[in-house]
Amino acid sequence: MRFAFLIGLILFFTSAFAQVKDTIPDKSKNVKLQDSVSMKAVQDSAKIKAAQDTAKKETRAERKAREKAEKERAKYYYKNIKKDSARLEIEHLSRVAWKRSLILPGWGQYTNKGLWWIKVPVIYGGFVTSYLVFDYWQWYYREFLGELKYRQEYGTGTDTALGQWDEAGLIKQKDYARRNRDLTVLVTVGWYGLNIVEAYVDSMLKNRWNVSDDLSLKISPTFMPTYAYTPGMGTFNARSLITPGMKMTFTIK
Repeated sequence: MRFAFLIGLILFFTSAFAQVKDTIPDKSKNVKLQDSVSMKAVQDSAKIKAAQDTAKKETRAERKAREKAEKERAKYYYKNIKKDSARLEIEHLSRVAWKRSLILPGWGQYTNKGLWWIKVPVIYGGFVTSYLVFDYWQWYYREFLGELKYRQEYGTGTDTALGQWDEAGLIKQKDYARRNRDLTVLVTVGWYGLNIVEAYVDSMLKNRWNVSDDLSLKISPTFMPTYAYTPGMGTFNARSLITPGMKMTFTIK
């Protein structure tokens, strides 16, 4: 009886141990699965790197040659449409006009002809005016700056009219003159740029569009019939419904 009890106890513990072993995850299998995934990732990255290495890298000289070819193509093509000789000549004239004005103000206006004999004096008149304004504000700035330097060195004002000014007023006027002088320089640069833009725009208008100075207006009287149904007449009566009017014709070339 004891022997049968021991055998049953042994069988019970053996079956329980087998069930517990089945529930415990096998770490070796997980490790093997992770190793296989890692190996696959390494192989994929190696393939990508090999493909990148096999692709020829563009050198600096090749890149410059490619950019030069694309720039050259842009001269003769617009959205994959080849430009005709007239379009190329118009673009050439426009480039010549603004480049000449960039080198010498007024040269582009002379190239475009037209009213260049008015535009060129206006351009140089603007430059002369800018110089005179700049010279005035530079003199104004130096006067107040000189007074401040004199007071800083000797501790008293000069015998001129500025010697009666207080130091705060001198500093304020000095800064005011310097600001206007610098602003004059900016305006002069803008005037120079406007000269270039005007040469380019005038060339475009002259060559791409037919802009004529002949804007004629013709006014002539005319009679315009009005066709309408008259109640009681039963029919359309064109003669009795003719009314005078005025016709204006604009001729723009």
